[in-house]
Amino acid sequence: MEEVTDEPLYRDRVCGIDIGKASMVATIRVPSDKDPARRAAETRSFGTTRRQVLALADWLRSWQVPAVVMGATGDYWKGPFYRLEAEGFECVLADARQVKNLPGRPKRDPADSRWLAACLERGAVRPCFVATPEFRIIRLHTRYRRDLTGERTREKQRAEKVLESAAIKLSSVLTDLHGVTGRDIMDRLIAGERSPKVLAQLARAAARRKISQLEEAVEGAEFFTAGHAALLAVMLARIDRLSADIDGLSQVIEQLLAPYEDQLAQAESMPGWGRHAAQDVLAETGPDMSRFPTGAHLASWAGRAPLDHQSGTRAGRSTAKKGNRYLGAVTGETAVAAGRTQTREGARHRRLARRRGAAKACVATGNTQLRVYHKLLSSPGMRYADLGPDYYERRRDVRRQIAHHVGKLGALGFEVTLCRIPDPGPDRTGQIKHA
Repeated sequence: MEEVTDEPLYRDRVCGIDIGKASMVATIRVPSDKDPARRAAETRSFGTTRRQVLALADWLRSWQVPAVVMGATGDYWKGPFYRLEAEGFECVLADARQVKNLPGRPKRDPADSRWLAACLERGAVRPCFVATPEFRIIRLHTRYRRDLTGERTREKQRAEKVLESAAIKLSSVLTDLHGVTGRDIMDRLIAGERSPKVLAQLARAAARRKISQLEEAVEGAEFFTAGHAALLAVMLARIDRLSADIDGLSQVIEQLLAPYEDQLAQAESMPGWGRHAAQDVLAETGPDMSRFPTGAHLASWAGRAPLDHQSGTRAGRSTAKKGNRYLGAVTGETAVAAGRTQTREGARHRRLARRRGAAKACVATGNTQLRVYHKLLSSPGMRYADLGPDYYERRRDVRRQIAHHVGKLGALGFEVTLCRIPDPGPDRTGQIKHA
């Protein structure tokens, strides 16, 4: 039996950084000069400004430390991470849940930095996904557009509440309260018009078939006071400003993603995916799918996978894991949109919604969509080919026919072994060969 005093390390020289808003604590771990089997550590504090981060970089170079690990603390990690990355260091971003300090130990910044360094040198840290410098800028635009879109939706809901408080039931008749018809009626209400017949005659296109219903919906206009009108005018003006800002951002995003038109077309070929959804997902993942080993890794990173808790033979609670919230929001929308299409994905989504509920169906459909997205972007030029809404019915009928014929032959005393005949494909004349 041979005694071993040194333990195998994943990295020889490392640095762990615990980052705050204005300061950070760094701990380096290097081989000891006195005993190679032991480790030497030193802890220092730095600020988060450019000058302080460069001082940290000089300190790391003096000790020949090539790798740095830091926890993902809000947005505070981005400045030091990007600066050290530009200085040539290998930067590893660690998930806070993965490197959480053990219970019973003091929870202080120096202790956390030492723990991060110890985890990295033993290979216990799996790096988080960090976008490339180009897509960091694109992400800022797509995320801000999504935030503005959510704010506009909330403002539209506030406008609807103002109308409801004045006993005006427009949203019960019109499919889109803020469409052409609804907007014209609200503008006339603000201008002082209260006649139900005059307001109902403002209906456009398909809404003209609902003129009688519109008259009933606006009969409570006498409760719409000048205070309601002033408040609704402010809300509508803000909705217009948000719409203009969203349109401006969309134009900038189109320019930024112009070199990736083929990847956008691949994503848009999937059921339920529109232009904005393709842009938002591409901005989050980037076009290089080699950063995700498989489609399952991408779906798990996006949080579109179940999170199981098992202890022995007992299966605990199972919920959807936390992931990239922007990807989760997009796939939630595309899953619902795909469920309304006459495609294989739509048929599968509806089957799952009936059996398992709408929430689990959205997670399952989002998981499938991200796997398909990974496959498409991993194969340049590939497009999504749908199997048809009757895919499951056809597969079920084939299984039934196979079971029927095998059962009949078995009843006659035959042992049946099935072997699928490969597709011969077309010959030189372009005709399909038949066996």
